[in-house]
Amino acid sequence: MTAATAPRTARSQKALHKGQQTKAAIVDAALALAAQVGLEGLSIGAIAEITQMSKSGVFAHFGSREELQISVVHEYHRRFEAEVFTPALQEPRGLPRLRALFDNWMRQTSLEIDSGCIYISGAVEFDDRPGPVHDALVATMNTWQSAMHRAVELAIAEGHLQAQADPGQLAFEIHGLILALHYEARFLRNPKGLARARQGFDNIVARNLP
Repeated sequence: MTAATAPRTARSQKALHKGQQTKAAIVDAALALAAQVGLEGLSIGAIAEITQMSKSGVFAHFGSREELQISVVHEYHRRFEAEVFTPALQEPRGLPRLRALFDNWMRQTSLEIDSGCIYISGAVEFDDRPGPVHDALVATMNTWQSAMHRAVELAIAEGHLQAQADPGQLAFEIHGLILALHYEARFLRNPKGLARARQGFDNIVARNLP
């Protein structure tokens, strides 16, 4: 690198870093809005107003509303993994890790009572609408469900649950508790929803102890 090109390279790197920061800020604002109004409520114009940018400025980072929606799905999944999945990996393999996954998931759901879960609202919005946004939602949800399924398998392998237990069925029932919690807490405003979800998990475990 010559002395002449060095300043240009530094400027390019600085511009790239600033561009990445701006794009992250747009996604953050879009995620907050989607939590309130759903992925379908997103628009380039609305995000431009929230971020106090021009529509062309937002459009320069996301060429379409669909691209913005997909970025929001991926960012939500990244944060979900950081809050729910990653901390649970610190727990011993087997039932302690499975319980930590569920507890973290319940806590995350309780935090989203006043905003909303992108997974759940997105499923309602895109369940019968094929396309890239639908595919992004399915892919991220399948990743999470596979992690829960694997956690159940490890609990069985460690001897914490019955050897004949069906991992798919248990993961299905655990997921059902979260959906019920979201419905009870967010829609019906039932203050007992969290306790009932926790009791439901304990019941599932009790039925499958060796």
